[in-house]
Amino acid sequence: MLYRVEGIVIRSMDYGEGNKIITICTATHGKIGVLVRGAKKSKSRHAALTQPFTNGEYLFFRTGNGLGTLNQGEILESHHLLREDLILASYASYACELLDRTLQDEEVGAFWFNQLKACLEALTSGKDPQVTVHLFEMKILQAAGYGPVLDQCVSCGSEDEPAVVSPRLGGVLCRRCKHHDPSGMTVTPGTLKLLRLFAKLDLRRLGNIDVKDSTKAEMKVIMRAFMDAQLSLNLKTQRFLDQLDKYELE
Repeated sequence: MLYRVEGIVIRSMDYGEGNKIITICTATHGKIGVLVRGAKKSKSRHAALTQPFTNGEYLFFRTGNGLGTLNQGEILESHHLLREDLILASYASYACELLDRTLQDEEVGAFWFNQLKACLEALTSGKDPQVTVHLFEMKILQAAGYGPVLDQCVSCGSEDEPAVVSPRLGGVLCRRCKHHDPSGMTVTPGTLKLLRLFAKLDLRRLGNIDVKDSTKAEMKVIMRAFMDAQLSLNLKTQRFLDQLDKYELE
């Protein structure tokens, strides 16, 4: 069967002497693998369509649920700026790997595609990469069914001001319930306010948010704890981002 879909390249790998296999995230058909013949050749008209972060229209033939074979395609947004900057490329790669590892094959959902598209566009347009990616992480947690409970105690439902954040239990705990998680993390009012904003905000509506370095540092620790506790992913791109942070601190 012949398919025509809009997709974003979230993974690209060499296959044989001159070919590539790309994984694209689509709004209509979930995550699909497509073979692009001759993509590694210097004169290939399809080479640009296989670049990471590329948003394009892909026409391919596919039998059943197997690998598709590209017939032709058109680039809608190359996002070349992301590939030319090490920091931006690292954040964009993390977003793509996170979605790739979380989204199951054939799991259809326009939400996943739209949030990734918005994330890459935000990174390209100069939005704060760390803030952008933390918001994307929040959307991934919510789409996967693990969105944190932040407006009331995850244990008793109280709307009193929370005492701690419990990534293990999936939300905030009030003072009466904080004993349920002795490893609960304290959170400053500014960071909690930002977390609550992220829970309600669609990435497509992200504006220019000025966040203090101390708040971003606290946000990183808390979001990492949520990601580790709820999704338990061991991502190569995440480790690389950690190495970049250490390098910048030095």
